[in-house]
Amino acid sequence: MKVLIAEDDARIRRGLADILRSEGYVPVEAADGAQALELFARERPDFVCLDIMMPGQSGYDVCRELRRQGSAVPIVFISAKSEEIDKVLALELGGDDFIVKPFGVKEVVARIRAVTRRCLALERPAERRRAFVIGDLEVLPSELRARRGQEWIELSLREVKLLELFAQHRGEVLDRNQIFDACWGEKFFAQSRTLDQHIAKLRKKIEHDQKNPLIIRTVHGVGYRYDG
Repeated sequence: MKVLIAEDDARIRRGLADILRSEGYVPVEAADGAQALELFARERPDFVCLDIMMPGQSGYDVCRELRRQGSAVPIVFISAKSEEIDKVLALELGGDDFIVKPFGVKEVVARIRAVTRRCLALERPAERRRAFVIGDLEVLPSELRARRGQEWIELSLREVKLLELFAQHRGEVLDRNQIFDACWGEKFFAQSRTLDQHIAKLRKKIEHDQKNPLIIRTVHGVGYRYDG
């Protein structure tokens, strides 16, 4: 899933891109409103994160233009402008959410996941990823969560991809390159620690005992395996 980030502050823009990339998205970065519109036309992102105060065309201008073109792409405003009138204007122009700077990583992740669920809900039935079972979990990709009995477990887009991959290759040992290609993309530079950190985070959510995992097992020196 591709996300356009329009933000003139390079530090904040890179920070948002890192958060989104870690969650499993493909960020596209724009430094101003004009570049945002250019990249939107070329890249066709699934949703947009817009700063309001940018040189030239503001986030309001970009949102207004996208809606004038007939685009229904979800738009999240991220701005230091925190007055109620700013939020009201953003929503009236067609924005879907509003995050105030400075923001925390957990808040951004929660808002982005909510927008992602709306994006997935808009997909045609034939394009939607079906629910599947892995271990004692029922995973619902379109809702970015899994269910174990009455317990609900929130998942990132990347975590859903990982679980789908293991479920599709039950009993097979998947090496690191296979996992990176499927869940990060072939252009991603494979780093062992990156994968290990994501697996550890996922195990913390889904395994009864992280030290003795039953769903995602480690195959030392090779990769990981789901036995079923």
